[in-house]
Amino acid sequence: MKCFKLFVLLAAVVATPFALAEGDPEAGKEKAQVCAACHGPDGNSPSGQYPSLAGQGERYLIKQLKAYKSGERENAIMQGQAANLSEQDMQDLAAFFTEQSVKTGQVKPDLVEMGERIYRGGDVEQGIPACAGCHGPAGQGVDAAGFPALAGQQPAYTESQLKAFRAVGREDIGDMAKRDNDPQAMMRTLAAKMSDAQIQAVSSFVAGLSAPERDSE
Repeated sequence: MKCFKLFVLLAAVVATPFALAEGDPEAGKEKAQVCAACHGPDGNSPSGQYPSLAGQGERYLIKQLKAYKSGERENAIMQGQAANLSEQDMQDLAAFFTEQSVKTGQVKPDLVEMGERIYRGGDVEQGIPACAGCHGPAGQGVDAAGFPALAGQQPAYTESQLKAFRAVGREDIGDMAKRDNDPQAMMRTLAAKMSDAQIQAVSSFVAGLSAPERDSE
């Protein structure tokens, strides 16, 4: 319970709003053509190697593009793609992808029970808070706080990112990919407590979530 309250407090701190400049989804659609090979023409990735971007929050997408451009988040392909993006380019791309509809994936039947239990209720004994607390009951995310949407995400990608958060600070896993651009180390703290089985179950479960459509005003 203490762990859950801590994450709620951190969420409130991170959720302090800031104004995003206006992105043009039509301009973003044109600019997103180069993204289609990996992320799909509508932002629904055809491969678990790459994330689906459809329905993702604008604030989160812009944050990640900036992290790739600065080198804060390491990925050879994305660092190259983001290197020449302007602020307006990022805003336009984010505006386009956030308007796209999410395609729900298939959940492995044998992982549903564990995945749903952890996503909706966490694991009190291991100090793992419910994923829904930050990512929403339908996996829609909380864009004002920069918390990403997870609904329909490729399970292999979600699994790889949770393991990358978990790998930070560990020297026993060699050159495994690591990720540390989460605010207040929230995801690193959570993932460090999760087993491979729990990570796989949650990753499978969120792929089957169907988030409500975002307003496109």
